Amino acid sequence: MAEKFDVIVIGSGPGGYVAAIKAAQLGLKTACVEKWTNDAGKAVLGGTCLNIGCIPSKALLESSHKLEDAKHRFDVHGINVGEVSVDLGKMMERKNGIVKNLTTGIAGLFKSNGVTSIQGFGKLLSNKQVEVTDAKGNSTVYEAGNVVLATGSKPIEIPPAPIGEHIVDSEGALSFDEVPKKLGVIGAGVIGLELGSVWSRLGSEVVVLEALDTFLAGVDQQLAKDALKQFTKQGLDIRLRARVTATEVSRGKVKVTYTDSKGEQEIKVDKLIVAVGRGPVTENLLSADSNVNLDERGFIYADDNCMTNVPGVYAIGDCVRGPMLAHKASEEGIMVAERIAGQKAQVNYDTIPWVIYTHPEIAWVGKTEEQLKASGEPYKVGTFPFAANGRAMAADATMGLVKIIAHEKTDRIVGVHIIGPQASEMIAQAVIAMEFGSSAEDLALTVFAHPTLSEAVHEAALAVDGHAIHIAQKKKRPTA
Repeated sequence: MAEKFDVIVIGSGPGGYVAAIKAAQLGLKTACVEKWTNDAGKAVLGGTCLNIGCIPSKALLESSHKLEDAKHRFDVHGINVGEVSVDLGKMMERKNGIVKNLTTGIAGLFKSNGVTSIQGFGKLLSNKQVEVTDAKGNSTVYEAGNVVLATGSKPIEIPPAPIGEHIVDSEGALSFDEVPKKLGVIGAGVIGLELGSVWSRLGSEVVVLEALDTFLAGVDQQLAKDALKQFTKQGLDIRLRARVTATEVSRGKVKVTYTDSKGEQEIKVDKLIVAVGRGPVTENLLSADSNVNLDERGFIYADDNCMTNVPGVYAIGDCVRGPMLAHKASEEGIMVAERIAGQKAQVNYDTIPWVIYTHPEIAWVGKTEEQLKASGEPYKVGTFPFAANGRAMAADATMGLVKIIAHEKTDRIVGVHIIGPQASEMIAQAVIAMEFGSSAEDLALTVFAHPTLSEAVHEAALAVDGHAIHIAQKKKRPTA
């Protein structure tokens, strides 16, 4: 007789492992299935984010940023360090150590919360049964009261640039054994810019090829234009309207052919990173009689409560609609576990923050000015530059600004956009404010510590109505 669980989660990424832990905390007998194994054949928990995504990329971004500071910024502070060199092996070792600590930490959390970890490839059968096939091909069927599909996503591959030794995806780009002299990146999105930044700081000449004619099209364009200027200054060669049509590997070099407004062009690079987006991992996940619906792009159909069309089967994270963000997946995991336990939890999709961990960082929540213009919704804007912020001056980090957009009639904050130092941390202030339905005046009346970078948020809120203290302002006029 098949073992039965109240909840079986397929996938142990930021959505899956969080859902499993929360379900167990709520008193539900819970199992989590994971197919990923290490060289020793043991289950690797944490999914893409912890193993080959968010965490290792941030480790390298931090290391490379410290190198950049040592090379070019320490002298401003009166610190002389002489010649600075890179030990790439040690840098990678540090990154791998962080990943190992976090992934083994999840195993410990599973144990302490009573989550059963099942190793193998999970497949949903009919009647909420889950078949798990191990590395040797042996299959076991489990029964579940509820199933949570949290299988995540994988890099999209494109025919003109097949993945291999010299052409890599985001995973391969985190494990180079030497710094490429010249590096090509296809895609100027979040992943492409972050990885391009890492290797540029470490010494690569980086060319980024972006097919779109707008840089960071989904970002508020006031910030996007500022970012493009800053990245160009840093040495990233970002080419828009550049559509890659072919690649050829010869003698350790990659010839990349692309078309732009001037016709056909080509560059030669030592390594090429393909970072054109990610797609859902749903292949072979569902048996024909599971009756769970997929859309035309392979995403699992799920409503705003992450329920599929089959009662008792939920889907969360990158394999469903919405932004492919680890924190979105985690919050969906919490919500689903609570709903299974009989609670009425929800996720507020209007207040999910986005971050690009470049330097300067870019972070935002809510609507952009372009979206508001297109909708015709009346709005007003306040901005404040870090160049006028005392803490930013002390930190030698004065690039960028804070932008707050509020509804013209109600003053309710509808969007906050930050480019600058610690933007990833400061955006949380905006998320909290919007979660509680704050007005720009609410933030303007809040006391912020001095001197802090966060004072820029305060001043931007004051600026919404033309009341900023530390910059000169023209009288505000309504914008629509």
